Amino acid sequence: MVEHTVKSYEEELKRLHNIIVQMGGLAESQLDAAIRAIVRRDPALAASIIRDDKKVDDLDHEVDTLTTKLLALRQPMAGDLRAIIGAIKISVDLERIADYAANIARRAITLTQASPVKPVYAIPRMARLVQHMIKDVLDAFIARDLDRALSVWHADEEVDEMYTSLFRELLTYMIEDPRSITSCTHLLFVAKNLERIGDHTTNVAETIHFMVSGKRLLVTRPRGQKPEAEYDMSGIGDEGND
Repeated sequence: MVEHTVKSYEEELKRLHNIIVQMGGLAESQLDAAIRAIVRRDPALAASIIRDDKKVDDLDHEVDTLTTKLLALRQPMAGDLRAIIGAIKISVDLERIADYAANIARRAITLTQASPVKPVYAIPRMARLVQHMIKDVLDAFIARDLDRALSVWHADEEVDEMYTSLFRELLTYMIEDPRSITSCTHLLFVAKNLERIGDHTTNVAETIHFMVSGKRLLVTRPRGQKPEAEYDMSGIGDEGND
């Protein structure tokens, strides 16, 4: 980041940077805890994640307030302007990632009330990949690392493939054992939430690319048809955060 003659301006930009890093760290830890709540069948842990979602919301509001002040009073240009606009966009994506983690926690509470089903153990595999993407994209943001941001952007294709595989595995399991339908339906929502987190992480990678280079990422990553489209279930996993 370029040094500025006005010390207070420099401090405000650093504060904005640190808020984004803090938001990302919270979102990452909430997702990790939500997956642990599912695997351990721990409703108390899940409930704490839902309560903590407000922390990310508060930081998102802080980003809005600070960026408005910077735009109004500092009249930023070039790299500073891209950094401020990028922070606004990234905070929105991180807030949504935290919302999806809270949604997963809600599913975890419901799943503790039903008998465990075998496909639940496929969820952590998908979650680990998504968590790795979040960590890498935060590192890319801190270091302004274009190569790492691009690597995260490409990794989302693997998340989509894992989601498709897990979606079909869950449907097969429900067909073979109708008693598992309720639990597997909740796991379908969890898998879709993870897929959407991957999408938002990819958005962050694209924003970092613009912040650093000043150019949009024009390469189009191939996207296959979502598996739920085959079954007219296009709305799955897009539920709002209560």
